[in-house]
Amino acid sequence: MGRPCGAPGCEEAGEFRAPGVRSPGFDGPGDYRWFCLDHVRQFNAGYDFFEGMSADEILEAQSPIHGWERETRAFRPTAGVDGAPRWADFADPLEAISRRARARKADLAPQPRQDGLPVTPEERRALETLGLPLDADRRELRSRYSQLVRKYHPDRNGGDRSFETRLQQVVEAYQVLRRAVAFA
Repeated sequence: MGRPCGAPGCEEAGEFRAPGVRSPGFDGPGDYRWFCLDHVRQFNAGYDFFEGMSADEILEAQSPIHGWERETRAFRPTAGVDGAPRWADFADPLEAISRRARARKADLAPQPRQDGLPVTPEERRALETLGLPLDADRRELRSRYSQLVRKYHPDRNGGDRSFETRLQQVVEAYQVLRRAVAFA
């Protein structure tokens, strides 16, 4: 018989899906109830999708472009990577895609410093956050970190809390770099 009908006391097979108690959201598709044909018709007759919504929310949900207002990374022409290739420069579109992938791979590869030690992309971003060159040494790192903490910490800048986000970025960047091979 399979799944039973979700209506109390019904012995029929639950072949038809209806929205459950938990609606779809950021944490998953939600729950479903399963009914026989008669009970799903009864459920649908009393179901109100707009229940609990304000007039503005109803109007927005009825819009033909609801959910498509903003461009997602995957559907941008750049796919969140870089600028779109100039297709006219390539005889084969696969070559354009291949060149783009090779450039992206090079961006993600560790770069060597002048002393030969590798610097990962995460470490490069941390160096940029602190405003340090690729070949900075441990002394420069500690000096710059101390300088930025004094500048952004509310206990040191007269209680100005507007720089808390920047302070957090500085601390996170320092934590990345102090464990890096180049600064060991």
